[in-house]
Amino acid sequence: MATALTTMSNESRRSTGFTDRTPVAAAREALLAAVTPHERTEQIPLRDADERVVASTVTAERPVPHYRRAAMDGFAVRAEDTFGASRRSPATLRVDEAVTAGTATRVHTGSELPEGADAVVMVEEADRTGDSVAVFDAVAGGENVAPVGEDVAAGQTLYEAGHRLRPSDLGLVKSVGRDAVEVYERPRVSVLPTGEELVQDDPDPGEVVETNGQTVTQYVERWGGEATYRDVVTDDADALRDAIGEDLDHDLVVTTGGSSVGERDLLPEVVEDLGEVLVHGVALKPGHPVALGVVAGTPVLALPGYPVACIVNAVQFLRPALRRAGHLPQTAPPTTDAELTRKIASEPGTRTFARVELDEEDGEPTATPTRTGGAGVLSSVALADGWVVVPESVEGYDAGTTVAVEHWEWSQ
Repeated sequence: MATALTTMSNESRRSTGFTDRTPVAAAREALLAAVTPHERTEQIPLRDADERVVASTVTAERPVPHYRRAAMDGFAVRAEDTFGASRRSPATLRVDEAVTAGTATRVHTGSELPEGADAVVMVEEADRTGDSVAVFDAVAGGENVAPVGEDVAAGQTLYEAGHRLRPSDLGLVKSVGRDAVEVYERPRVSVLPTGEELVQDDPDPGEVVETNGQTVTQYVERWGGEATYRDVVTDDADALRDAIGEDLDHDLVVTTGGSSVGERDLLPEVVEDLGEVLVHGVALKPGHPVALGVVAGTPVLALPGYPVACIVNAVQFLRPALRRAGHLPQTAPPTTDAELTRKIASEPGTRTFARVELDEEDGEPTATPTRTGGAGVLSSVALADGWVVVPESVEGYDAGTTVAVEHWEWSQ
């Protein structure tokens, strides 16, 4: 197996097939090196900013809290008036609306601390009778009081550029006096389904309903991008050149179908003609006939036409490229450890993605393989619970092995 990037001409591939394939990690590295994070930003309301990425430093315009407040229900007092107070020898104070020597004012959690007070006696440590209150616990200055800026100081840096916002973050940003935030625009991705046999509905014999473009479009949006879902482009070199050329203002261009070595697989040649093919043929299964290239500075991903192969490659290459383009963090999918009920076979030197069904109802989770092949059987992945990744250095997993099942359809 080749350890360098594999860029043999399509003409050679048509005669020899994919005899040499680029390792997945090397192919991804080559693609990501060609992706430049965009610098477009926008100001958006906080209610629309969940999971968006901060584009400039966010600072507090005001402190939180912006006033001294009671941290407990009880009585605001001068701490010195409670010195020596105990259950046996309580301090008796007069209840008044203002706090002066020998007085106390009833307060509630979050109430503004009255002028003159510097502490709060908890209600459990006091007993009010008419206009006086017995205090059973001495308090120190500042006790049970939240000072100005205890939570956030005015001018404090909250988030640096690159931080992905969560609902709790947005609550904090609102609390410091902001109603909008500057974020990076979502990366723009053009999705071009290709193939003269594709139709959008009601196929005749020999025709196929277009699903890859729709699936990829929805993944782009789930992964934090903004997709442009184009009409089907037929298997014609000039039509493919024009379609790719028209969308080079996007951050990424993704095609589906036409990436292998057949007579109608024209995309690698078209990309090479317009720019550069970085990789053609990757050591993964299903989906090795993927091509990764660059045209006029825009990365172009030619995904295979078989639906499962298309999805596998979208997860392995499109997702990380999109995340890099949009300043989004590269996050790993959640996994579930499960015991295999059947063996998974794999080809040495090839990274295999075996679809499995999970059973978590009876004790320890178990994983039952559905398929490792069958790149065109969309139901095998749509009805699976995840997949098991068999690395290149391993020749399958035996039944009874504990494996990590990747839940690859997670959103972020």
